[in-house]
Amino acid sequence: MHIGLTMFATDYSIAAHDLAKEAEDRGFESLWLPEHTHIPASRKTPYPAGGELPQEYWHTLDPFAALSAAAAVTRKIKLGTGICLIIERDTIATAREAATVDHISGGRFIFGVGGGWNAEEMLNHGTAFATRFAKMKEQVAAVRAIWTQDEPEFNGRFVDFDKIRCWPKPVQKPMPPIVIGGVSRKAVQRAAEYGDGWLPIDAGRGADGLRPRVQELAEHAAKHGRDPRSVKVSVYGVAPRPEALDQYRELGVERVLFSLKSRPREEILPRLDKLQALLG
Repeated sequence: MHIGLTMFATDYSIAAHDLAKEAEDRGFESLWLPEHTHIPASRKTPYPAGGELPQEYWHTLDPFAALSAAAAVTRKIKLGTGICLIIERDTIATAREAATVDHISGGRFIFGVGGGWNAEEMLNHGTAFATRFAKMKEQVAAVRAIWTQDEPEFNGRFVDFDKIRCWPKPVQKPMPPIVIGGVSRKAVQRAAEYGDGWLPIDAGRGADGLRPRVQELAEHAAKHGRDPRSVKVSVYGVAPRPEALDQYRELGVERVLFSLKSRPREEILPRLDKLQALLG
């Protein structure tokens, strides 16, 4: 089982490329960066975790720019969006940005995507909350077409373009894995239907709490005629304890991610040293 890291890369935290280099030097398998393009000042949509929304949500760097910088100073560590709010983005531009990261990194990119929770934020991008997941499904299909075809064409309800030419193509063949975020039953079904992986948040649930969802993932994948083993599971925000790792390893999870707070270098490096002891 692989062990990676995730952090909101901000304008006040350790630089993303610096974090990636330090993580790679310590043996971590991957680094995942989340995103929010902005946070509406109205704050009508409540924060899912409860309480006040942490400030990193509106100080977040663009993940593709940050991951490109990380790719330039590393050689082995995988680099992922955890997650990209694709429903707030132009599909063609996002496909090219993602392929660019894969190109610069030599094939180390993982594309984590999700629909998000902030209705006002996505509305500012012209996306309706009620249809965001239908849009996401089309976008994922269109991105795959752009990545793998010389002259892709896509005609859907939310994504519609005639034949285009768009390079670079990803280094990974046939393409980088696309991982679907979310912990609900619907998220499981989406991952089973069209994802290469599933990325739920631990949020104190632990392996036992996620076990029923992992079983549902396998069942839904089989219903769609897919090998359940082909839909890999990565878990976000796992408690950095040996027993938690053992439980997820027994569950067959491919990867766990430790969450780092958005802190400066002098605070992050000692934390990485402590977490390194769990790599085994």
